[in-house]
Amino acid sequence: MNIRNISTMTIAFTIITIFVGLSGCERIQQIVEPTPSEEIAIGVVLTQTGRNATAFGKYVEQAFELALNEINDSQLAGLNLKFITVDDQGTVEGAIEAYNKLIKEDGVSVILGPTTSSATKQTFPIAKEYQIVAISPTSAARGLSAISDFTFRVALTTDILVPNGVEATHAKLNYQNVATLYDETDDFSTDGDKAVQEELIATGVIILGTETFRGGETTDFTEQLTRIKALNPDAIFVSSLPGEKPEILRKGHELGISAPFIIRTLTDADVEAAGEAAEGAITFVGWGSAVDTPGNQEFIEKYTTTYNTAPNNYAARAYATLHILAKAIGTAESHNAADIRDALANISDFDTILGKFSFDENGDAIYEPKILIVKNGKLELF
Repeated sequence: MNIRNISTMTIAFTIITIFVGLSGCERIQQIVEPTPSEEIAIGVVLTQTGRNATAFGKYVEQAFELALNEINDSQLAGLNLKFITVDDQGTVEGAIEAYNKLIKEDGVSVILGPTTSSATKQTFPIAKEYQIVAISPTSAARGLSAISDFTFRVALTTDILVPNGVEATHAKLNYQNVATLYDETDDFSTDGDKAVQEELIATGVIILGTETFRGGETTDFTEQLTRIKALNPDAIFVSSLPGEKPEILRKGHELGISAPFIIRTLTDADVEAAGEAAEGAITFVGWGSAVDTPGNQEFIEKYTTTYNTAPNNYAARAYATLHILAKAIGTAESHNAADIRDALANISDFDTILGKFSFDENGDAIYEPKILIVKNGKLELF
């Protein structure tokens, strides 16, 4: 073999070696720097304006944002989520319009919201019609998740909270005669009062009387509470959205009512707004700042530091909702609605700030309910 042939072979071998080396470098670079994950659009229906925007709309929005940043920053399961947010303006009609826009114009396969049971009752059938996943973080009236196998809720529903709450409070307070007060314009409140009365009757408690009001319209509860006071009840059960709770407590205190108020989903903000009138009030909830569930204290600290205000029940459920959804998307076979639905349905004993979380066969949440009481201006475990 002459020198020319040897040189030619040497050059060829060198070129091959360089090529293979470069290819290896490219493969290593791909491992070190993975291809960016697919961006997944999530529709969000929020109450940014109108009734309850301040009471819970802003808390839900902030909690969603906090959870979104955590999930995207951690690249949990390679997820990259983005929100397409629509304001429902605090109305059922606005929620319906928001759903139609997100589905027909934006083409999302998952929607978070709405927040109220009244709006959820009207929008979940739209999710059923278009076969998209819908998750309400806060609505709690009975029977709504069963509308479709694509619909889910993260709040503990009335049929879980009320029986548990009545059993525990009756055992400790031994009330025999009670009165109830509820918002006749709201599905959560009407369903809540009905469930309370059913459970009280089953327990042998006498319902002396029931008063109603119109949420968003009634601002003075003097007449209703004066009539209730005259009945001399052992306890007063209230079913209401956030806006009216502090004023009900204040007016009851002003009228000298000594019977304890038992109110669903009372928050720290409600307690602060009601002041000393909230002392002794009891609430049935799914979350509380005093609860030692996985990551709860870290969530409270991070939320408070980020938004310069403490989170409430609505914030906690919204925060947990997005982490539950991310878990499902991360384990789903694909990102289409049917596969995400199946993954959600299979979630069981997932650690959240609400506790060990699962969905039942209807898409309703399962975790441990909590009962809190206001002591020295703070909500504590009952």
